[in-house]
Amino acid sequence: MAQDLGRSEAAKGGGESERPLFDALLTPHRSLGPRGFLILMSCVTGFSFCAGLFFFLVGAWPVVGFLGLDVLAIYLAFKASYRAARMYETLHLTRNSLEVTRVNHWGDSQSWSFQPHWLRVEIAEEPESDSPLTLSSHGSRVEIGRFLSPAERLDLARALRSALAELRGQPA
Repeated sequence: MAQDLGRSEAAKGGGESERPLFDALLTPHRSLGPRGFLILMSCVTGFSFCAGLFFFLVGAWPVVGFLGLDVLAIYLAFKASYRAARMYETLHLTRNSLEVTRVNHWGDSQSWSFQPHWLRVEIAEEPESDSPLTLSSHGSRVEIGRFLSPAERLDLARALRSALAELRGQPA
């Protein structure tokens, strides 16, 4: 999900050349919030308990352990999904550079810097789920927004192209 950060010039502490022309924060979308997760896990646990009790009463007591493992597996899968959702990417365009920073779910960051006058924004005009959005310039290339939907990647590409066109039209 792309969001404008809207950094102010005072917050950046820079002059006219460092004023942000485009600023975006990209985060993965997760449709199930903490409250929904609690409700889902309560339902799964309740169902597994009732089913386990039934199997225990009819003499199939080993099934109870497998139902407990199912609940544990669902819990761990959601926790892994929530951990992966902590990753994000930022795009910060000024007159002198486009800074791309990717922070993974462990908090490790990786950054790329591009000269905006030579930057190419590439994506298929009708993107599919595996269509990459890439930024390239002077032999450097980075794919951004892998976790965005195809429509969100296309919207981001159009917005970034528009900001670059506006920058290139300005006097240096």
